[in-house]
Amino acid sequence: MSENFLTGFEGIVEKAKKVDRPMRVAIAAADAENILRGAFMAQDAGFVEPILIGNENKIRAVLERIGQAERDVQIIDASGGDSSVQFAIEMINSGDADCLMRGNSSTLERLLAVSDVTLLINPPMDARKEVVKNMVKALNAFDVKHPNIALLALVEKPSYQMRDTVEDQTMVRENNMRPFADCNLVGPIAYDLIVSKEAARLKGYECPCCGEFDGIVVPNLATGNVMIKVLQHSAGAEGCGVLVGAKIPVAITSRADEPEQSFYSLAACAAMWDAPAYKNIF
Repeated sequence: MSENFLTGFEGIVEKAKKVDRPMRVAIAAADAENILRGAFMAQDAGFVEPILIGNENKIRAVLERIGQAERDVQIIDASGGDSSVQFAIEMINSGDADCLMRGNSSTLERLLAVSDVTLLINPPMDARKEVVKNMVKALNAFDVKHPNIALLALVEKPSYQMRDTVEDQTMVRENNMRPFADCNLVGPIAYDLIVSKEAARLKGYECPCCGEFDGIVVPNLATGNVMIKVLQHSAGAEGCGVLVGAKIPVAITSRADEPEQSFYSLAACAAMWDAPAYKNIF
C-alpha cells in the first residue's frame, strides 16, 4: 500500500514539473517553518513561485532560522493573521496569485455547535426544532446571544425528493413568523456556504451569516457524526460533547478521543450548569 502511495505522489510531482510556468502561491501568515520548507522544495523543483505574506519581521526571522535568508522570494508585509489571509485572497481575486496556502494561521477560529452527532438517528421536523431550541440555550450559556443557526442540507433549494430541505424551509418560515427559538435560523444551506463567505460570493448566495454561523443542525445522525469526526481528526478542531435537554448535564466523548476532549466536555457542562438559565437548558 505504501509503495503504491509513494509511486502515486511521485507521478503527481513529475506532472507538476511540466507546468508552463511556476504557480504563484500566496502564503498567508507565512512565518511557518515547515510550510516554508515545503514551499521552497516546490520552488526548487520548478513548479512554484512563493509569495510570503504576513509580518515581515517574523517571516525574515524564520528564513534566517532555516538558512534561507538569502533566498530570492517576494515578501509582502501585512500585520496579523486575518489581514494576511484577506490580502492573499485579494491577490487571488486580482489575478496576482494562482493559489492560496495557509501558513501560521488558524482555519477554525470560532466556537461552533454541531448537533445531533450522538443520539437522534433520523429526527423528524419537530425533534429538530427541539434541537434548535436546545442549541440556542446552550450557546446562550457560553454568552452567545441570538446565535446564527444553519440547517445543513445538500442543496440550498428545497426539493420534495429531499425531505429535510423542505422541512428546513418550513422551520425557517415558522421561526420568522412565530419564533420558537431566539436565533437567526437559515436553511436549507450547504456546508461550504455555512463556513465560507467566499463560497457564498462565488455561488451568488446572499446571506450575511455565511462564514459566521454559531451552530449547525444536521439532518441525521450519520451526517453529524461523520462531520464532527472529520473536523476533529482531519482538520485539527478541538471539540467537546454535551447532551443538552436532559435534567442534568451529560458529558459525552468517544473512547478514541484525546484526554483534552473529556476535559473540554466537563468544562462545557460546568459552564452550562453554572449559567443563570441553567433550569431552562436541562
